[in-house]
Formats: sequence, structure tokens, C-alpha cells
Amino acid sequence: MTTEPLERIADALDRLTPPPAPAPSFTEAEAYVWHTAPDRLDPVRRVNRVPLDQLVGIDRSRDTLLANTLQFARGHAANNALLWGARGMGKSSLVKAVHAEAVARGLPLVLVEISRDDLESVGRLLALLGASDRRFLLFADDLSFSHDDAQYKSLKAVLDGGLAGRPPNVVLYATSNRRHLMPRDMIDNERASAIHPGEAVEEKVSLSDRFGLWLGFHPCGQDEFLAMIDGYCGAYGLSVDPETLRAEAIEWQATRGARSGRVAWQFFTDLAGRHGLAL
Repeated sequence: MTTEPLERIADALDRLTPPPAPAPSFTEAEAYVWHTAPDRLDPVRRVNRVPLDQLVGIDRSRDTLLANTLQFARGHAANNALLWGARGMGKSSLVKAVHAEAVARGLPLVLVEISRDDLESVGRLLALLGASDRRFLLFADDLSFSHDDAQYKSLKAVLDGGLAGRPPNVVLYATSNRRHLMPRDMIDNERASAIHPGEAVEEKVSLSDRFGLWLGFHPCGQDEFLAMIDGYCGAYGLSVDPETLRAEAIEWQATRGARSGRVAWQFFTDLAGRHGLAL
């Protein structure tokens, strides 16, 4: 019997399930993005981020997360962190900024981003990172889960459960608009329909309980909004009449129907463009 058909089948299977890429040396970049099919860590040569001193109005969260990050980067004990709250208030920017600050201080901390859709592969990623002698900040941005979503179980198992658990050289920072990572109406519905309401929702909210550090981000007021814009103007050397700047900023946020760090940056981008400034 010829082996040619079997060889063709084997080749086809190899194409469908390519082998994982070799682990990087973690020296070619300070940040990586995790992808699957095949498993690989792609280096990010230039991270899109805002300097730490330009994040205005979140001083307590900034100082707390920076201290936790520096502790971990120096090889000391540190907590996983959940940054939750209002959209556009700098949760993701803060994670990237504290990483940059640790690197600027000469601490060998590597940032690794994993998307929500790839959470089921987080165990394989942790095995890869755990085999390295580097220290890693694992970043999961904009997490949220629906009632029929089993992805959260993969994440919960590696936070502090299971036999292997989280490698000691990895800490997890996650951001979410929801404190418990689940829709409030879903939690309320399960509580209302359950024989034992407390037990019904415990499985759903226990994921957020596994983060030792909770940092809340709340909508900013007008003074904080204007202070953010003033900070951007100072950082980029843009001089504008204060009254004109204030009037235009208030009009901008009124048309958007919201005030946040993201809206402040969008206004400043428009302002910088009108003044011929490249960002």
C-alpha cells in the first residue's frame, strides 16, 4: 500500500493546525501581543501610550498601580489588578504608562497583551511565560462576559485556582467597564430566579474577587476635564488664550455629551491640528 495518501493527509492536517512558533528571547522588544493558530508572541516595537505625568485626575489609582507594578518588577510580592469604571477615563492608558515607567527605571518588565477572544489559550501562554526568567505584566483589556460565556472560567483558573495557578513571574492587569465583569441585569436575574440567590451569583462574581487590587475610575468633572487639556497643551508646548481654550473645550464636550480623558484627548488632537502641530 502506497503511503502517498497518508502523507497528503498529514500535510493537510499540518496546514490546519500549524505548530506553535518558538518562544521569543524577549530581548527584541519591551511589549508583545499573544496570538493563536499558531500560538505566538509578536513583538510590538512602539507601544501606543500616554506618559504617566499626563494622566490627570486619577492620582490615587495612578500611585497605587505604579507602586504595585514596581514591587512586582523588583521581584517582590504584588497583586493582580482590576481597573474598572467609566469608559475613556484612562484605565488602559494607565496600565501602559506604569509599564513604561518601570522600564524607564531600568526594571526588566515585559508587557504582554492577550485579547478576550484568546482567553481560552491563557494556560498555554502562562506555561510559555513561566519558563522564562523575565518578569511579565499580562494585560487583558476591556474584559466583559455574557451569561453563556465560558471564557471567564479559563481566566479564573489561572488567577489563583487550579494545580498550576499563576507563575510567580507573571502578574495580571485587566480593565473593564464592569466591576464584576458581568452585566448587572444578568446578576440580578440569576439572584431573583435562584433557590439560593447568594450561591447563584457567586460563580459569576468570584472572578473579580480573585483580583487583589481593585481600582475604580469615575466620570470626571468639568475642572478635571479642563485640567487634562491644559496638561496636554503644556506637554506639547501649545499656547492658546485661556478663555478661548476653555470656551472651545466646553463646547466640544457638550457636543459629545460626555467628559472623559478620551474626549479631552480628542479635543486636543483637533486643537493641535488646527494650530499646525503634529502629535
